[in-house]
Amino acid sequence: MKQIILITGGQRSGKSAFAERLALRLSPTPVYLATARIWDDEFRERVRHHQARRGTCWTNIEEDKWLSRHNLHHQVVVIDCITLWCTNFFYDRLEIGGELPDTDAALHEIEAEFDRFTAQEATFIFVTNEIGSGGVSTNAVQRRFTDLEGWMNQYVAQRADEVILMVSGIPLTIKTNERKDESI
Repeated sequence: MKQIILITGGQRSGKSAFAERLALRLSPTPVYLATARIWDDEFRERVRHHQARRGTCWTNIEEDKWLSRHNLHHQVVVIDCITLWCTNFFYDRLEIGGELPDTDAALHEIEAEFDRFTAQEATFIFVTNEIGSGGVSTNAVQRRFTDLEGWMNQYVAQRADEVILMVSGIPLTIKTNERKDESI
């Protein structure tokens, strides 16, 4: 049965660790799909820390954009994270045009890829950030990206069976679609 779970919250709120614990409760051999591009040594160290925390029972896949390339039927998959995944689409468009990216076009491209990927029968645990929770940035590129990220978070949340907000390491369930047993 297909299931989509979204785990959201601020930076260092415990999202990834919670997603990993949840995946291990659902499967002894989950998949970790990392969307990050490594852009400096400090970030490389963050990635190493995440990998060391997970251990050897995980199948690790690195895919910065085209998640649907991977056949993950009947697997439990942690996708970490939507924010970095959107960043890759956004900045590829920024580099190509040199101007502010068309967020509508980027959003449609990301939504279509999300739909292709989640068409598989699998349990998808998406991790994302609430980057728009602070004030409005004075930087036009940041404002445009924050809009894109917020719209994508809404898109995923609408399709999710469950949405969990992490606050200071504490999970708060903010949406749940309870499935009724049809055999009764």
